[in-house]
Amino acid sequence: MLTWKDIIRYATHGNNKPDTRVEKTEAEWIAQLTPEQYRITRQKGTERAFSGEHCSRYDPGVYECTCCNTPLFDSNLKFDSSSGWPSFTEPVTANVIDYIKDSTHGMIRVEVTCSTCDAHLGHVFPDGPEPSGLRFCINSESLVLGE
Repeated sequence: MLTWKDIIRYATHGNNKPDTRVEKTEAEWIAQLTPEQYRITRQKGTERAFSGEHCSRYDPGVYECTCCNTPLFDSNLKFDSSSGWPSFTEPVTANVIDYIKDSTHGMIRVEVTCSTCDAHLGHVFPDGPEPSGLRFCINSESLVLGE
């Protein structure tokens, strides 16, 4: 199980190697994604709180990256954080997420991206429920619910 100490170590010293990589040109991403998906996943945008389709849904399945369909989060690990974004306690495996120190907007956070295609997903915080204590705060537009 990941801990906040692990997250900081990855953000500082490097991430796990993904099983595979998907790389496309900006033109290919623009052709594949909706304008909002592109803004969030490729330009590090954020959707308005409580506006995403996955915010209050708790259907069973695995949430995949909207850009490359890499499985990222199991719906069994989703919880209501009251933050306005889908929240999870940990990814399906340690190597599907990259952790990047983010000092934008006058604060220090840890950005999470898909390790397969570098899509911006959201951020991770150390204020989640036990046992991990983590809250992966993810944009709905970054996710597709698979089976």
